[in-house]
Amino acid sequence: MADIIQLLPDHVANQIAAGEVVQRPASVVKELLENAIDAKSSSIKLIVKDSGKTLIQVIDNGVGMSPTDARLSFERHATSKIRSAEDLFSINTKGFRGEALASIAAIAHVELKTKMEDEELGTQIDIEGSEVKSQDVVVTPKGTSIAVKHLFFNIPARRNFLKSNTVELRHIIDEFHRVALAHPDIAFTMHQNGSETFNLPQSNYRQRVVNIFGGKTNEKLVPVDEETEVLKISGFVGKPEFARKTRTEQFFFVNDRFIKSAYLNHAVNSAFEGLIKEGSHPSYFLKLTVDPKTIDINIHPTKTEIKFDDEHTLYAILRSSIKHSLGQFNIAPVLDFDRDQNLDTPYGYKEKSATNPVVEVDRSFNPFQEDTPQKSGGFAPSHRKVPAAQWESLYVGLESRGTKSIRDFSEVEFESESKSEELFSEDTSLDDKKTTYQLHNKYIISTIKSGILVIDQHRAHQRILYERFLKHTTIKEAVSQQLLFPLQLQFSTTEMEVIKQLQPDLEHTGFVFSQVEDTTVEITGVPINVPESEVSIILEQLISDVEQEVPDSSFSATDLLAKSLSKSLAIKRGQTLDGMEQEHLVNSLFACKEPTVSPNQKTTFITMRVDDIDKKFM
Repeated sequence: MADIIQLLPDHVANQIAAGEVVQRPASVVKELLENAIDAKSSSIKLIVKDSGKTLIQVIDNGVGMSPTDARLSFERHATSKIRSAEDLFSINTKGFRGEALASIAAIAHVELKTKMEDEELGTQIDIEGSEVKSQDVVVTPKGTSIAVKHLFFNIPARRNFLKSNTVELRHIIDEFHRVALAHPDIAFTMHQNGSETFNLPQSNYRQRVVNIFGGKTNEKLVPVDEETEVLKISGFVGKPEFARKTRTEQFFFVNDRFIKSAYLNHAVNSAFEGLIKEGSHPSYFLKLTVDPKTIDINIHPTKTEIKFDDEHTLYAILRSSIKHSLGQFNIAPVLDFDRDQNLDTPYGYKEKSATNPVVEVDRSFNPFQEDTPQKSGGFAPSHRKVPAAQWESLYVGLESRGTKSIRDFSEVEFESESKSEELFSEDTSLDDKKTTYQLHNKYIISTIKSGILVIDQHRAHQRILYERFLKHTTIKEAVSQQLLFPLQLQFSTTEMEVIKQLQPDLEHTGFVFSQVEDTTVEITGVPINVPESEVSIILEQLISDVEQEVPDSSFSATDLLAKSLSKSLAIKRGQTLDGMEQEHLVNSLFACKEPTVSPNQKTTFITMRVDDIDKKFM
């Protein structure tokens, strides 16, 4: 039998490795930014065109490379970070496997320019699909510039799997945030299609968080600082009242490397237990420093998941540190058993100054004298004798009713609770009563010819609102209610991009924007029946839906907007409805084009036939 096992060519092996390292344009951004940091750069510039599909360029002022190193950097497993297997357990750099540049060069056009500080001239290398096209001497500033063009040009199937520009740009910004937050001592700038998206100067950690997520973030942060023999924790958590519906502001950094850990995230959530509502997520920007020998960062291709030697200890320290910070800054209630609560000043008198009591006495008052007018300021008896004529006035209107005397008690009516009708009255048919009933404040029961109808009030109202918003957005005739005072809301740069994208559709549903700049949104009008207090919650939910939807090529922003708004504004389960509201909901549901399912394709109602009910009694 002939031999069937053979070695793969280098360009095929590189493409296979690229499948693990480069999943989308954001993966290239991550690898290039981390290489720039490892080059000891103090300023890094990221340039992106068409969400990375056309161009991703990273320019740094690091140490640069010699001509030999520049050529060798594109070979597989070529690295300057490790020399032996033992070095894997003391890694302090971002990259170390030597696969990033080789994988990127296998699926894109790469142009590298680099120069060391001591050299007069630099090196330029052009590579297309792992094939070196040219290597020349070039005049270039100190540092390295890598431009990745036409990503996945030789793998059209992978390129077709990329999402829309909005989704891919969101992933790029996420990676940019993770790298920039981990290194506040480095200046970062980002340009998208020729416009500047971020300009982050060198700063401390708090300023870096505020520069990325907006000026209003500063008042939301609670510092966390703890140092033990096992773990050092620094950073910030958000105040409970600013908890969000999304997980966009949750960052863990271990030794300045962004990681994802459901276990440590649970530790943070347990520290906030009882302080935030169910379904809300706290914000945190926490940097953990541990001994590199106690972690393994080589268990995942993207190195976003790591393994700890002693997770239980880290869990306990992290949870107690956050609880301590929340209590120290009067965010969480603290029990003080040595304090006497009886000595506390009531809230109503806390800001008032003490005044001397004054007692005034009416010296002319005579308790045995009748009908004596009282002077102001004196102590009058609480039960004065009232002339008989005044007492008689109480019975005016009761002396006679027609020709009957007040003594005829057959006409006296007593005030009592309103009498409720019997469910099955002998002299009244069901047709004369209301035809809908509410069950457990969740379902609406209505009668039909063949039996009964059970309607889920929450899903039914979602369907009604969904079709209404779709109609308003399509015909652009929505009605707005003007706010007495403009409503100002603060969002991060990423969230502002989503709002700007959806602004035309939001305006068609009834929202009126007077300002959409930087990180501030000013709203002067909202759709009918939308309470002002719900506007921020609705927009946060909308942003969350857009970010989590990960839409494909058939994605419709209008459809997603209508779904999100209907989900936020629909009647909730547990809400009591009167008879008129129940009937209106039923009539509106069956006036819809698709009354049988909610916008998320879930059943809105079920029917129970009389025959099925009869079988229960057999």
